[in-house]
Amino acid sequence: MIKKIVAVTSCPTGIAHTYMAAEMLEKAGKKLGVQVIVETNGAIGVENRLKTKDIEEAIAVIVAADAKVEMKRFNGKKLIEVSVTQGIKNATKLIEDALSEKYSVYVHQSH
Repeated sequence: MIKKIVAVTSCPTGIAHTYMAAEMLEKAGKKLGVQVIVETNGAIGVENRLKTKDIEEAIAVIVAADAKVEMKRFNGKKLIEVSVTQGIKNATKLIEDALSEKYSVYVHQSH
């Protein structure tokens, strides 16, 4: 079975960087034989919203965002939060780290 990673990309202006990071993560996933499903939070709102089933099946979550992302849904998942720029520049390393289980389990803090 192919491993699955879910990701969210977002930047304050929500234009180029959001989609560049999404594309780089998807390409890196293909290269490494991993299915990467990316939700983009851009200027036109949320596109390709992650399904609960995809989040449950994912081995890790990558949040490459410089803007607020709805995090509660990732409670209990191995997760890393990085800037959207890191999602563009280091997509392959982010996927490799997810595969080698370098991420910590996310615990949502309700306020």
